[in-house]
Amino acid sequence: MPMPSKRVLVLLVHPHLEASRINAALARAARDVEGVTLHQLYHAYPDGFIHVAAEQALLLAHDVVVLQFPLYWYSVPPLLKTWLDEVLQNGWAYGQDGNALHGKALRLCVSSGGDPDDYGRHEQQFTLAELLRPLEASARYCGMRYLGHVAYGASENVNAHLSDWAEHYAKQLTALVAGDVPADFDSR
Repeated sequence: MPMPSKRVLVLLVHPHLEASRINAALARAARDVEGVTLHQLYHAYPDGFIHVAAEQALLLAHDVVVLQFPLYWYSVPPLLKTWLDEVLQNGWAYGQDGNALHGKALRLCVSSGGDPDDYGRHEQQFTLAELLRPLEASARYCGMRYLGHVAYGASENVNAHLSDWAEHYAKQLTALVAGDVPADFDSR
């Protein structure tokens, strides 16, 4: 019996991808996974003006959405916030007759300037999961299944981990394409 096939959209939102080690490596890994569409928002909209109908059509054409972005001051990059505000419209994504995203899934792939395990300790008073709650709430409000997050962090030896992280990310994306969400999917 063939495995179910899901269409996975990776929305890569990094304003300086050319200077990124982590997100650039993860983007290369995503690009190589069959069944994944990689859509770079800053490349598509360098002027910041989002073509809402095109973005909504892209969402409709996919079963799973992965938001890949660096954490910016405990939040999302500015273009992702604009995208969320403009694309997820009342009457389309939520509200009366707003069911376009019902049943789809959302996964977050987040990079941070430090070790993700440090969130919730010391001066970082909130865990990464707590900081990402607005995105979880948005997904649930739009009727989406929230699949949690995977996080990668810049540290002194980030280059030593890039290949392993890219492989880990590619495996997760491959599982999503196959329709398989392992029990430990949120363990990283």
